[in-house]
Amino acid sequence: MTSPIIAIEAAGLAVGYPDESGAVAPVLQGVDLSVARGEFLTILGPSGCGKSTLLRAVADLLPPSSGKLSVLGGTAEQARRRRKVAFVFQDATLLPWRTVRQNVELPLKIGRGAIETPIETDAEEWLALVGLAGFADRYPNQLSGGQRQRVAIARALLCNPSILLLDEPFGALDEITRDRLNDELLAIWRRTGTTILFVTHSIMEAVYLGGRVMVLAAHPGRVQEILDLSAMKDADGRSAREAPEAIAAMVHLRGLLAAGASAS
Repeated sequence: MTSPIIAIEAAGLAVGYPDESGAVAPVLQGVDLSVARGEFLTILGPSGCGKSTLLRAVADLLPPSSGKLSVLGGTAEQARRRRKVAFVFQDATLLPWRTVRQNVELPLKIGRGAIETPIETDAEEWLALVGLAGFADRYPNQLSGGQRQRVAIARALLCNPSILLLDEPFGALDEITRDRLNDELLAIWRRTGTTILFVTHSIMEAVYLGGRVMVLAAHPGRVQEILDLSAMKDADGRSAREAPEAIAAMVHLRGLLAAGASAS
């Protein structure tokens, strides 16, 4: 069997933030992780365990304090400069004075660096993909919360990134909207083949979306377990939310989170 191409690889990775003296206080420590290209990895863990910190390291927003981190075969900085990594935050961070189309096209207007893959699609095609055909000329204040997050995802995908990082993008949405956007995100993942790292506090969301779920424990942030869910997924990467194997996975993950919280 051919070995998968690795998109992200960490070995003994430690990441932290400098304190007042300039010393780095570790948030993540000793992280070993290998993510294949095209994989959908969800990340769970208690507050303060370093979930967002890990995404920021992959995006070259935080440097590792020790260990190794490889992104698309090179450094995180090289991947960022090639615009191969895109980030979607919990807040859609849209500019209120720009139309939806102008917000989606923003990455083409700012920053420097070559884009390896030519941009062959326009903003309206990506908007159609995320269910916002006909919304290009609206402004953010004319959209619902779910619609604003769709715009943020379309903006992230415009430059054809190889890796998409999502930090609790649906956390503030109601459950029905969240479920619908989960399905739309899976459809986008299947179409684009993008490697996705998705941070969430929802155990159900982690199981429904992820081919694997990584659970982090806190203080310091470290890998507690990586649960492989591939056997319960269909050809489209889906699993029924109420299927017995999905419920069993959720029970297992809840136990891990409880154990990690009590040990931290």
